Amino acid sequence: MSYAAFARQVERINDLLCTANLLSWDARVMMPPGGVEARGHQFATVTDCARDLATGAAMAQALASAERELEGADADDPRAHAVRAAREGIAVLSRIPSELLSEAAELKTRGQAVWAKARAENDFAAFAPLLTRTVEIQRQIAEAIGYDDHPYDALVGGYEPDMTWRRLEGLYGEIKAGLLPLIDEALGKPQPRADFLDRSYPVEDQKRFGKAIAARMGYDFSRGRLDETVHPFEISFTRGDVRITGRFQERWLPGGLFAVWHEAGHGMYEQGIDPAFTRSAFTTDFVNLYAVGGASFGTHESQSRLWENRVGRSRRFWELHFNELREVFPDQLADVSAEEFWRAVNRARPSLIRVEADEMTYDLHIILRSEIEAALIAGEIGVGDVRALWAEKVKATLGLDVPNDTLGVLQDVHWSSGMIGSFPTYTLGNVMAAQLFETAVADEAIAAGLDRGDYAPLRRWLGDNVHRFGRSKKPEEILARATGKGLDTGPYLKHLGEKVAAMDMA
Repeated sequence: MSYAAFARQVERINDLLCTANLLSWDARVMMPPGGVEARGHQFATVTDCARDLATGAAMAQALASAERELEGADADDPRAHAVRAAREGIAVLSRIPSELLSEAAELKTRGQAVWAKARAENDFAAFAPLLTRTVEIQRQIAEAIGYDDHPYDALVGGYEPDMTWRRLEGLYGEIKAGLLPLIDEALGKPQPRADFLDRSYPVEDQKRFGKAIAARMGYDFSRGRLDETVHPFEISFTRGDVRITGRFQERWLPGGLFAVWHEAGHGMYEQGIDPAFTRSAFTTDFVNLYAVGGASFGTHESQSRLWENRVGRSRRFWELHFNELREVFPDQLADVSAEEFWRAVNRARPSLIRVEADEMTYDLHIILRSEIEAALIAGEIGVGDVRALWAEKVKATLGLDVPNDTLGVLQDVHWSSGMIGSFPTYTLGNVMAAQLFETAVADEAIAAGLDRGDYAPLRRWLGDNVHRFGRSKKPEEILARATGKGLDTGPYLKHLGEKVAAMDMA
């Protein structure tokens, strides 16, 4: 019964972390402004309780007993792997002072409220003190965790195991070397019309169409729901309650639609994890104290980016579904063809907003943020330098002038949540998505399904090769089992090159 005692301890921790997720979802979706201070304390208390359980004497005893029970067990025994994963994660967690984690948890709720107000009022100065303290806390956490080369490694590794800043710099170099010439080529082509994307599209109709397609892709609304928020996200409480959010603008149709399908990709991942892993070590992140089933943030992003871009932005997708969209918006799209719509939502268009960026320029946004984060954590720059440095990098990489803080340094929620080190996982997700999709569509049944608008074969393949494992395998192990390769930028750059070639005007 020793392993059973360990499993019960994990269940209690997971329940607390799911409760924290629920508090976070409510704070970001429904909570009135007056609840911010109390919610911060509630979030910190629940997080403290989860940490105390994970690092306490009862868990230590349960771990030791479980290890004795499983001595000699096969290396592939999932129970042995669960114990090892918990032991490793709790060892890292134990190195972080409890007062730092408590303050970080409290600051998260308050930070999101301060950020949302500052963003709405275009006021970075109002957010800067909180960001300063957030950076200080994350620096201290990095030092407590430890690292071999760069302090950013400790934070990035919490979101993407075995990833380092040195490795990221190499990967970013490969991507930029392949990407920048493609962007120049794309921008040099005759540009498609896109005036119709900026017409009036009632938000409720956008949501209705977005939800219908998300359900067709495979997101199960009997185990989820769609709400509106300032910054879209997915969050799970159990495999049976996985929620997504979106941000809709009446006069910018693609933003809302693609955000829904992006978050639905995350949601399908969580919904597809083996039900046996519910409330287990394989749906518990002991380092970051999250209830999450994805193997890593990068693996999670591979699923959202795959459904958003490889499916939702494909030419065949719009050949199949444009008439359905036009039925929802008959007047707005009366003069638009499926081909024109596909071209418009795939055009290379350097923009200020990351979540609305096209595939060609998206990674430049991620590289920019990663470089700023790494410099902040290394102490090479201070928060007071960020605003100007952001504008400088946007000008250098995207050729755009940043007109205000709302469209610049205040656009992302991540820093207000203390999630420094998570930005690189978006680019890692793009790379993984390309590898997974290339392998999947080599199966004739999957390719035929996509051609006729049947997304079940692709969803099942992803379920079998990615989703079901939860955190029971490391991200690159999942990738290698599915594709035969480790992380490889080749398929991603090949896909982008093919997209540029396909955009040649007839």
